[in-house]
Amino acid sequence: MKALLLTGAACAAVIAVPAQADRQKSITPYIELDQTVDADLTNNDVLTYSTIAAGVDAAIHTNRADAQVSYRYERRIAWNKNIGDEDVHSGLARAAVKVAPGVSIEGGALATRTRSDIRGAAPVNLAADNDNISQIYSIYAGPTVSTNAGPVQIGAAYRYGYTKVETPGSTGVPANAPRLDSFDDEQSHVVTASAGVKAGDVLPVGVTVSGAYERDTQSQLRQRYEGKYGRGDVVLPVTRTLAVRAGAGYEKIKVSQKDALLDAAGNVVTDRNGRYVTNEASPRRIAYETDGLIYDAGVIWRPSPRTLLTANVGRRYGGTIYTGSFSYAPTRSVSLQIGVYDGVTTFGRQLQDGIGKLPTTFITQRDAFGQQFGGCTFGGGGAAGGCLNGALQSISTSAYRARGVDAILSASRGPLSYGVGAGYANRKFYAPEGEGFTVDGVEDDSYYAQGFVSVTLDPVSSITADVIANYYKSGITGSRGIYSEGATASYYRSFGRLGATATAGIYNFSQQGIRDQTSAQGQVGMRYSF
Repeated sequence: MKALLLTGAACAAVIAVPAQADRQKSITPYIELDQTVDADLTNNDVLTYSTIAAGVDAAIHTNRADAQVSYRYERRIAWNKNIGDEDVHSGLARAAVKVAPGVSIEGGALATRTRSDIRGAAPVNLAADNDNISQIYSIYAGPTVSTNAGPVQIGAAYRYGYTKVETPGSTGVPANAPRLDSFDDEQSHVVTASAGVKAGDVLPVGVTVSGAYERDTQSQLRQRYEGKYGRGDVVLPVTRTLAVRAGAGYEKIKVSQKDALLDAAGNVVTDRNGRYVTNEASPRRIAYETDGLIYDAGVIWRPSPRTLLTANVGRRYGGTIYTGSFSYAPTRSVSLQIGVYDGVTTFGRQLQDGIGKLPTTFITQRDAFGQQFGGCTFGGGGAAGGCLNGALQSISTSAYRARGVDAILSASRGPLSYGVGAGYANRKFYAPEGEGFTVDGVEDDSYYAQGFVSVTLDPVSSITADVIANYYKSGITGSRGIYSEGATASYYRSFGRLGATATAGIYNFSQQGIRDQTSAQGQVGMRYSF
């Protein structure tokens, strides 16, 4: 629930910071009533429910602060006895505030729903009463300090993060499949420091030395991630637009945990929420460990202030790694961002890192059924945005090596706004050796694509449309690939403070050997903004 607290704090900051004539400040709370029909086209079943919702959209962009909050709580009241009432939280907050010269505080929070088990059901409609869906809350915040000592630029930062996941109901995984543990909560601490000089200030090359300490603690099986590194980097300008760089250092990472408690028959003992019970008497087991030299080299190409390319190759985690990025913004209304990543991480920290890469200006969509803030979030004000699919493809209690690529494009022209996001993610899991099933060495693969378009028809009405497509494949023996697709369209009309929305969507997920699951939803609603 800390994500909701940060949302409230960010809203308070929006109210408290004085607006400046040339900048933006707004806060719009609202209440909403909706009526929804959910038709299961596979089993010819129709469900109806009502929704009471309350939320807030707020933004502040001044010389000292950049922040945006979009949060919504809804209570679904079912009309059918075979489904229960349900609470849904959805929201994103991003803020960066300068509190003093050289000192700023940055933070972010997320409330969304996503798939729990990568082998299970893959509904695109995350707001409905579907299998394999968990509610997630994640938050991070901390200060950043930067100063100069002559030509030397000095920087330091601290980040605290917390992630909480509610347990899902049925996942749709066959009863005879290996059972996976369910994530509970995780805390993380990251401390970084660096000192460097630009090329030409002291030496013909730019030189930077840096270090970091990272520690994650998870309640599940008392898992602990601890990483530390120190390194030096040099940058040599070759031309006005091209530079080469190289770096080397030392890194030590250790992931450990305790065993699960077993009953007399050798089966894992679970609590009332289905999570593994920790055997507190067990010794701490090593899931992953690396200790030694790391190095990499690459190029930096910046032909204009609107274009930047970085590409690196090196050795880390006992093998070759490739990382890089490309950003292109030909105008203030078009922005493209591509990133290639590779790192050993945990679910909570990968999610927090993804939130931290989202812009402080983003587009909120009136999508009643889709992946609001659970997939790609498109930026505004010249920012491309970012995708959280790599972390949210499913929830994992084990540490893993995450590799993949994300690409996102955001654009607007007059009354038209649109965006496209796509990517690929691979995760290789680490777990201690032991009796029974283990995910150690198992790899998951995911492919995803998402697009949206919004058209303002006149000053009081607009239409939006979203499409989503995903593919998931677990490396656990016996698992099959899962496809999911969906499309949603909405029409909105304003009558002053009162607004009306009509939404329709169709969704499908399929898995080899299992009957396709297709559903259609329709919703009408009224919103009053204060």
